[in-house]
Amino acid sequence: MRNLIAGVFLVVSWCVVSAVNAQDIAVKTNLLYWSSTTPNIGAEFGLGKRTTLELAGGYNPWTLDEEANKKIKHWLFMPEFRYWLCERFNGHFFGLHSGYTQYNVSGISIPLMNMLSEDYRYEGWAAGIGISYGYSWIMSRRWNLEATIGLGYAYSNYDKYECATCGKYVGNKDKHYFGPTKAGISLIYIVK
Repeated sequence: MRNLIAGVFLVVSWCVVSAVNAQDIAVKTNLLYWSSTTPNIGAEFGLGKRTTLELAGGYNPWTLDEEANKKIKHWLFMPEFRYWLCERFNGHFFGLHSGYTQYNVSGISIPLMNMLSEDYRYEGWAAGIGISYGYSWIMSRRWNLEATIGLGYAYSNYDKYECATCGKYVGNKDKHYFGPTKAGISLIYIVK
């Protein structure tokens, strides 16, 4: 797994260095991600006339309810290579994304993730890959609004604890997941 992460890091680093010479750079935030109380930011770099590389991340350090130990603490890194059908940062695009996260979740259930129950606490990591489709609307010379959805595969390894507030260890589990892996409505500022 370390070799895979190191390989992805090298590829992403090469792409970022290549993108420094690009004409367009966009800074963005996913408004849907903010609805889970998770601050997030991303940057998208123009690689060619119809290609871009997005590097996005989020970090949620908070416990939502101390007494019930309700939390969705996590950090996430998600790069995505995009191919635009017309021109970059405008109109339809298809993407190939990957991602890695570490999490500590309790007292909540997350739609589409049937491994999570309000009655347990989960602490672990997940990695995945998927394809996405999106559309970007130009609102002004510097501002865009973007919607995206992605499907793919994720693998997770986690420790499970019997209840959200106590610490009785249940065991270590693996989960293979196929389904939605990305969703976003992003506000974008184009830097020229």
